[in-house]
Amino acid sequence: MTTTKSSGSAAVRPFTVAIDQADLDDLRERLARARLPLPAPGDTWELGTPNGYLRETIDYWRDEFDWRAQEARMNAFPHYLTDIDGQTLHFIHVPSAETDATPLLLIHSYPGSFIDFLDMIGPLTDPVAHGGRAEDAFSVVVPTIPGFGFGSPLATRGWTMARVARAFDTLMRRLGYESYGSHGSDGGAMISRELGLLNPSGFLGLHVLQLFSFPSGDPAEFEKLEPKDYAALEHMQWFQSVGGYNAINASRPQTVAVGLADSPVGQLAWSELFNSFGNGTSLVTREQVVTEASLYWFTNSQAAAGRYHWEEAHAGTEPAINAAPTGVAVFADDFKSIRTFADRDNSNIVRWSEFENGGHYASLELPDVVTDDIRAFFGALEGR
Repeated sequence: MTTTKSSGSAAVRPFTVAIDQADLDDLRERLARARLPLPAPGDTWELGTPNGYLRETIDYWRDEFDWRAQEARMNAFPHYLTDIDGQTLHFIHVPSAETDATPLLLIHSYPGSFIDFLDMIGPLTDPVAHGGRAEDAFSVVVPTIPGFGFGSPLATRGWTMARVARAFDTLMRRLGYESYGSHGSDGGAMISRELGLLNPSGFLGLHVLQLFSFPSGDPAEFEKLEPKDYAALEHMQWFQSVGGYNAINASRPQTVAVGLADSPVGQLAWSELFNSFGNGTSLVTREQVVTEASLYWFTNSQAAAGRYHWEEAHAGTEPAINAAPTGVAVFADDFKSIRTFADRDNSNIVRWSEFENGGHYASLELPDVVTDDIRAFFGALEGR
């Protein structure tokens, strides 16, 4: 893997995704001798990632998947490194050729990466070439959350979502943007909301796929709920019943990371969220899942990525209200943000969209839909 050590300066330096052939050969050898656990009776998703799914995907990963093609797809965009707050940051930066394009941060998910947005960069930066209007153009910055992917390893402890938001604001200023907006999903949605709380000079607003607002215990809140909100609560309960990775990462992230660092198949199984825990709703393709898992494997970044759950759980952060202009796109098979709770925690929600298809990784599943909703949100803010 090509790496560049921190220079301790504010310089922005080019970066190329280039995994050593020896690392690809090692991966293929490990996949060839993978040992799966004894299967649970029935071998379904009920108890976790099943052997049947793993065996098929391992064979695909080893014999058909083309990492070099994915590398070329990544390198079609300019990558850079810079140093902020003692940490080397990796990011893609694609300025639009259109005059007055809106600067936009795209912040990825967990266990996702900058790969989440590769299909959205072209339509956002060059809308005319993709059936849009010149005035819908964005200059796009896609940073890697520190500790993920090519933003690994972490140099220090204490990287919370709020600290990442401050680092990303510094990044945008370093790139010469005096104002900008943000879009994110999952961890990226949390960081975008932290930017709203920070409300730096020139911050335009945030567009997210989730607002993680939960019942406070006040019975009056439930009086405002609609039938669909109760269905969303049931979905939330289901997610908590299968999303054990949250509890593991929030308590013993380094322990589970040992297995993931030593086994690509372990990394693949751990990526079950891409499959919506096997409930049959995910639209993420096998190639997309394997590409994301490969990035984590080659960068050995799962320990640092999982650490955010621990840092957030131990940060002692007090609840705060986000007053920045906020847009929310709620997808049918994702965590379903509930408007009553979201309005309590975010006082300036100006756009709320709901879609009949798509899930937690809508940027991978339905990139055109997400792109259109981003355009609509920021276009309305700026009166375009």
